[in-house]
Amino acid sequence: MKLIRMFSTDAYKGTKYYLKTQRKYEIFRTILYFAISLSLFIAGWITTKSRLNLLTVVAILGCLPACKSVVGMIMFIRYKSCSEKTITEVEKHCEGINGLYDLVFTSYDKTFQVAHMSVKGNTICGYTETEKFDENAFYKHIDGILKADGFKETTIKAFKDLNKYTERMEQLKQLNAEERLTEGIVSTLKSVSL
Repeated sequence: MKLIRMFSTDAYKGTKYYLKTQRKYEIFRTILYFAISLSLFIAGWITTKSRLNLLTVVAILGCLPACKSVVGMIMFIRYKSCSEKTITEVEKHCEGINGLYDLVFTSYDKTFQVAHMSVKGNTICGYTETEKFDENAFYKHIDGILKADGFKETTIKAFKDLNKYTERMEQLKQLNAEERLTEGIVSTLKSVSL
């Protein structure tokens, strides 16, 4: 029953605690995949008294998805979910704005972790809790992705100060924005994040 509760938080990309929940899932899946391969190998060895059997081949092939799962697990272990303090503060200001939590964007050169991102129309702003965050590279990366998806006139701003970010969220509430545009940008951002 405890195992079911561990994965029952309905954490989807862009929701609170997504990285935390996904990390647990990836660790569990990796252990399970290796356990299946190991159990097949042991079963073949016990039944034939040799490691040269068909179950050994199946166990070795079973290591391929297990190793792929290790890569996913490592990616999610590297990043932390948005802090409780940030969630509490952001929720006071998020009414009327599409918000996304726990986003990790990867480019060829850098990785950008964004704790929360607000989208209204073609205006996007994000808050990061990481110290090393190259804002200019982030703007260039996200702008390139959005332009490739057909969103030409977008405004992007990242904040490292939570108070300034919440002030900007309040300003976003005053914007008259096209909801179709907002939904498209949110969908694109979710599809390109980890």
